[in-house]
Amino acid sequence: MLSLINKQVLLGITGGIAAYKSAELCRLLVKAGADVRVVMTQSACEFITPLTMQALSSNRVHTELLDEAAEAAMGHIELARWADLIMIAPASANFIARLAHGEANDLLTTTCLAASAPITLAPAMNQAMWSNQNTQDNLANLKTKGRLIFGPADGEQACGDIGPGRMLEPTELIEQAANLFQTGALADLSVCITAGPTREAIDPVRYISNHSSGKMGYALAHAAAEAGAKVNLISGPVHLSPPPHINLINVESAEQMLNAATRTSCDIFIGVAAVADYRPIQKASNKIKKSKDAIQIELIKNPDILATIAAQQPKPFCVGFAAETENLESNALAKLKNKNIDLVVANHATETFNKDEASVNAYWHNGKKVLTLDRKEKIARELILLIKELM
Repeated sequence: MLSLINKQVLLGITGGIAAYKSAELCRLLVKAGADVRVVMTQSACEFITPLTMQALSSNRVHTELLDEAAEAAMGHIELARWADLIMIAPASANFIARLAHGEANDLLTTTCLAASAPITLAPAMNQAMWSNQNTQDNLANLKTKGRLIFGPADGEQACGDIGPGRMLEPTELIEQAANLFQTGALADLSVCITAGPTREAIDPVRYISNHSSGKMGYALAHAAAEAGAKVNLISGPVHLSPPPHINLINVESAEQMLNAATRTSCDIFIGVAAVADYRPIQKASNKIKKSKDAIQIELIKNPDILATIAAQQPKPFCVGFAAETENLESNALAKLKNKNIDLVVANHATETFNKDEASVNAYWHNGKKVLTLDRKEKIARELILLIKELM
């Protein structure tokens, strides 16, 4: 089953009779699990109304370049950063020409110029316009820049002509969009990921824990499954829905997490969980009453889950995470060496806990990669591809 769950898709609609198909395309994107925002050119509004697209996407439709409602009135930048994928359907000959030549004279072209996400175009035009050498030159130009062309189809056209230029059907466009994310990079591999915090009990109602939300670990589980891996996600207590197509193992304490990890064989182990370094030596059998001005709780070191897995034979490819408050690079490199792992991903702890975005530095034994601030879902996909490269 095709899935675009948790994907953020910007649907761009340009002027042409095929714009009526964009309504069905939007409906199918939402049905596949995507969050859809729509940008329409002025000519597109002559063929289908923004109200229709708003009803189908459940989001406000964007039509103006200078939007006072947008953050800092820079709607194109906000939308460009938001999108995992930009789909232009239909893409008219006029829009293809403007995009090929780098024009930025409306919201849709400026958003495309500012975006780092993949951009796909579904051409829709008369067969003579499609065959025109100018159009073909513009398409060749866009392909050299990494733009993806979906279609067109061949057949009867609105004007009565027969030939190439029909926009692909929405079901075909959905399939091609979903395939962009289902990379197969980790096909036939098993991945074990730890995520979230651990809770170390003091008494029946109190515990030691930390601020980890589990968002990065869950994003990595989703990205690994998307890449074709068999994923086991060992999760401490979080308030997140598990990604589809993964095996979720719920735990609370560090010892429970270690037991689950050692029982789960894998090709790749990714230790994202913020495991408590220490736990109380004794757990009180009853709730500790507030009777003294001060109490002492003796702690003992918890097992090192990542180092334990890295010491296994055969050893899986091991990835660790380092949330630091100082000396980011030196602490990360020390962790890489001391725990005998293959890759460490480091970030400033206070900048990412409980947030949807992150910036991280990835270190391995002869290299480094900086991933600048972006949504954790995008960071996760980049890390999965990096892991595949390093393996």
